[in-house]
Amino acid sequence: MKFPVLKNDRILRAARGDDVDRVPIWIMRQAGRYLPEFRELRSKHDFFTICQTPELAAEASLQPIRRFDLDACIIFSDILVIPQALGMTVEMRSGVGPVLPEPLIAPKDIDRLDNTASIVQKLCYVAEAISLTRNKLDGKVPLLGFSGAPWTLMGYMIEGGGSKTLSKAKAWLYQYPDASKHLLKILTNAVVDYLVMQACAGAQLLQVFESSAEHLGPELFKDYILPCIRDISFRVKAEIKARELDDIPMTIFAKGAHYALPDLAESGYDVIGLDWTIDPEEARRKVGSGITLQGNLDPCSLYAPEAELKKLTKEMLKKFGKSRYIANLGHGIYPDMKPDHVATLIDAVHEV
Repeated sequence: MKFPVLKNDRILRAARGDDVDRVPIWIMRQAGRYLPEFRELRSKHDFFTICQTPELAAEASLQPIRRFDLDACIIFSDILVIPQALGMTVEMRSGVGPVLPEPLIAPKDIDRLDNTASIVQKLCYVAEAISLTRNKLDGKVPLLGFSGAPWTLMGYMIEGGGSKTLSKAKAWLYQYPDASKHLLKILTNAVVDYLVMQACAGAQLLQVFESSAEHLGPELFKDYILPCIRDISFRVKAEIKARELDDIPMTIFAKGAHYALPDLAESGYDVIGLDWTIDPEEARRKVGSGITLQGNLDPCSLYAPEAELKKLTKEMLKKFGKSRYIANLGHGIYPDMKPDHVATLIDAVHEV
């Protein structure tokens, strides 16, 4: 599949450890509800209708690229399309967020999943959206694809939505260790197929969101989660190579997994995303010089006055340095954030 020539490869160079003329920046959840143009789009269409309609997903993906001088576009989608593809109902309820009305209660409920489902076939609309968006970008910046990671997906599938403790899902790890590993394997296989599909469709960098790692300690993470994360990177990269596609860097963002940084550095990813609780200099000591770091400004700092936000941004960049670094927030941007504050962040990165 041929696409327009890429004009700005800054983020890909940074991911691979090559020299860059300036630090690249993109923002987690940059496509979405903090933008007035997205809210207008959302007023006309259901959330998952936008995800499942390539033209609408492409439009949502491109909105922040038109508004800001960012170094990457990320496809508009949702991590919960995988549970949907496995046969679970997922609803996006106003004021609540994602709800899975029929969660997995006990190991026997795993049998309800359509484990024979072709992820590529079920989620083909994401592939179409990626190819369409890649063409519409006309090479301005690279296009990022992504997936939720197995533990994060497992958490939603058992809790029935978001949770502050993930106690039901964690209980599975203690009560049903074999069933938990079986479910995590099903999800790992789905994530691998999904990411390979995205690569084939035109994604130029892939990020895996293990957003619920903060609910685990070192032992649970090492026993249950790390094997899945490793399996995903090695299998996806092997499939990309077997299909003779261009090398595609991969990022792991394990929120709250400060305890696992040395292990993550050995897990096969090119980039490690950091949340805002980790000191950049400490993270660099733990992962070594051969991994690119991404992050990690506190999303809340965007509420600060312009001068303070610029100061915080420049302090962050000083700690990370220019080499092997991608500027970003330490988690997704908040839905009530003013776009002008996002522009201030981007300008501050460009000024360094």
